[in-house]
Amino acid sequence: MFSDFVAPPCPCSDLSIIDTGAVGGKLVGIVTSRDIQFRDPLTPLSLVMTKDLVTAQQGITLAEANTILRDSKKGKLPLINTKGQLISLLARSDLLKTQSYPLASKRPETRQLYAAASVGTRPLDRDRLTLLVEAGLDIVVLDSSQGNSVFQIEMLEWIKSTHPKLEVIAGNVVTREQAASLIAAGADGLRVGMGSGSICITQEVMAVGRPQATSVYNVAEFASKFGVPVIADGGIGNVGHIVKALALGAGAVMMGSLLAGTEEAPGEYFYHDGKRVKAYRGMGSLEAMEQGKATKYPNQINPIIENAATSRYFSESSSVKVAQGVSGDVQDKGSVKAFLPYLSVGVQHSLQDIGARSIDELQAGVRAGRVRFELRTASAQVEGGVHGLNSCVFQFHVTDYCS
Repeated sequence: MFSDFVAPPCPCSDLSIIDTGAVGGKLVGIVTSRDIQFRDPLTPLSLVMTKDLVTAQQGITLAEANTILRDSKKGKLPLINTKGQLISLLARSDLLKTQSYPLASKRPETRQLYAAASVGTRPLDRDRLTLLVEAGLDIVVLDSSQGNSVFQIEMLEWIKSTHPKLEVIAGNVVTREQAASLIAAGADGLRVGMGSGSICITQEVMAVGRPQATSVYNVAEFASKFGVPVIADGGIGNVGHIVKALALGAGAVMMGSLLAGTEEAPGEYFYHDGKRVKAYRGMGSLEAMEQGKATKYPNQINPIIENAATSRYFSESSSVKVAQGVSGDVQDKGSVKAFLPYLSVGVQHSLQDIGARSIDELQAGVRAGRVRFELRTASAQVEGGVHGLNSCVFQFHVTDYCS
């Protein structure tokens, strides 16, 4: 924000110009990228800025502000107080996003998207978390393969005493006893799952873990008594798995492999056996553990090699790494903008077949015995899948379901 300065090359679309050049000054104009696109870079902003502004007073409702924005056909609507000082800026792009994504999770008081981040449970993570909170963090996920540890409990207690308004999702846990420790320490939510992910081999290599359905049911039943929701983390390979997790008491699911092949997932596409795929690796894989070896903290007396993968599995100081995950690739699924609606509609169809109008009704039906689970034999599982065909080709195209 400047009062009278040369027009800088600006990658943003708009600059608010205020008289003092500091936050809290009086709004005097707006400069857009179109104003300076063909101008001499030495041209003062006072000569190119728009001074005849369409503004709204502080305290106006969002609906009223959106109406002014639509009727004025402007890209931005400055909100000012009675002294003419700039309070905030409402953008047309925000209005379009609200229209395109009406179910986006937002803070009720500010209408800003929730911001969440994942951190470890070691002392260095406290400094990182403090910076994240200063940047506006709303939710933090404590990332650990075994949540019922001294490290996580101490980290959880520190967060609740230092940042009491911060929502904390702790875990991972698979038993009531583990959940009790984290709930007592102040956890607002729990992640449930150990060794159940498609790229996790903890149960096989370490002989620890628990079947995911049993874990979700037991932890969710216990945590519900304290009003703590749980997230089913692992074992979600299709729409049916999502519905099973919700029926067993989960409030949400984490989808690693399901979303790993989407455009928005990290990594570059490549071709494997003629298919377009993306790499997908577990945090416990040797590749993930080796990645952080060059990352050091020079400000420490003894530089510490910090790696999210090794700290997650408590193996920073181990000279020999034991893999608890594998690496692979998953097929291209397109954009999450089309894939997530496909999953959502699939869940709706499943609830329709079950006879439940909502997830709450589904879970209530399970507790009342109206929705029942049955043990399927190996023959029943074969019968429930694709069978009896000489050959079968299944091709998944999101656009076929979401056009």
